[in-house]
Amino acid sequence: MNAPIQMVWDYFLGPILQRPKQLQVAALCHRGEGADKEFLLVTSRETARWIIPKGWPIRGLDAKESALQEAWEEAGVKHSDVLSGPIGRYSYQKRKASGLEVPIETLVYSVSVKELSDDFPEAQERTRKWVSAEAAANLVNEPELKSIFRHCA
Repeated sequence: MNAPIQMVWDYFLGPILQRPKQLQVAALCHRGEGADKEFLLVTSRETARWIIPKGWPIRGLDAKESALQEAWEEAGVKHSDVLSGPIGRYSYQKRKASGLEVPIETLVYSVSVKELSDDFPEAQERTRKWVSAEAAANLVNEPELKSIFRHCA
């Protein structure tokens, strides 16, 4: 693209046509310490790719409480603690039912898992598994989420 057209896109058309990122919250669920530390991954419902529990903020809950609620609904995490504020963030493109993709910014909260239930709202729709940080980084698709896991290794 030549310079004048690129400038028009960068300063005028791009900002008008690009949608702002929507916000989601996620739970980076873990157990164990040191070399024995493991992270909980779940499959997405539609594509069965490996993800961490995440979703939209819930009215009446703050962001970390919403992340903990998503961990319960998607992975059966119970009686667990969210550790302080977000430990990171990652972006991805979410495909809506209409086929339209929208940019999502996801705040990631660290959740120390105390108990896991086999009976949870989405138990029939997802698979879950515990893996090392390096294995998790290799299984998830989002580059920034891979980086968060590699930082935990």
